Amino acid sequence: MRALAVDRVSVTLGDTHVLDDISLHVEPGEFVSILGPSGSGKSTLFRLLTGAVRLQSGTIAVDGHPLDVHQHGFAFMPQCDALMPWRRIIDNLTLGLEVQGAARRQAREQVMPLLDDFGLAGFERHYPGQLSGGMRQRAALLRTVAQGRSIQLLDEPFGALDALTRTQMQSWFETRWRKARWTTLLVTHDVREAVALSDRIYVFSARPARVIAELVVPASRPRLGSPTTPDAHALEAELTDILINQTGDIS
Repeated sequence: MRALAVDRVSVTLGDTHVLDDISLHVEPGEFVSILGPSGSGKSTLFRLLTGAVRLQSGTIAVDGHPLDVHQHGFAFMPQCDALMPWRRIIDNLTLGLEVQGAARRQAREQVMPLLDDFGLAGFERHYPGQLSGGMRQRAALLRTVAQGRSIQLLDEPFGALDALTRTQMQSWFETRWRKARWTTLLVTHDVREAVALSDRIYVFSARPARVIAELVVPASRPRLGSPTTPDAHALEAELTDILINQTGDIS
């Protein structure tokens, strides 16, 4: 049974036709990325899944059942870390669980065992402003994972980081993903990131978005920290060509 199945979904916001007959799926434990031009509607799909935009046509199923944003819910991580600067790290990490109804003590008991694996042990009493950008992103990811949702939605989670920190975070995340096998849907503009992290990649057209390509990543894991294989190089080139043909650039 597929973890997520989006079938022939179209969305119009105001006078703008954003999504046009989108179909895609994610299997349990699979890492799937969505690439596409800026403004093509990639984030609108996430807004549909989280209930911020109403489903207008088509169907969305989670674990074989029609999407109910109140029942299913997705763990969502935006591009900015969205940590509250006035709350200590531990209180930021427990926020999602508290929103779900967990008592603060119970939420802390769930989060504390994860601190070491996320490189945050000893920093739980710090405020976000006292942490580096990479540490804040790790905190945001821990908060996402700790919610215990079946599917992680990552909207350009490393896009705001500098190049070196972004590479370090991608490598760190791949290691944790291989261990936990979170079912993951990633929106990214970064072709190399998509190839490095994904099992499969969907490419959206310019708005209104259609799925114009679906490609399987053939390279074995781990990929980051290892020499890029000829197959991965070829896939990066193919994806780049598809995007350039859409917009004239890949921004």
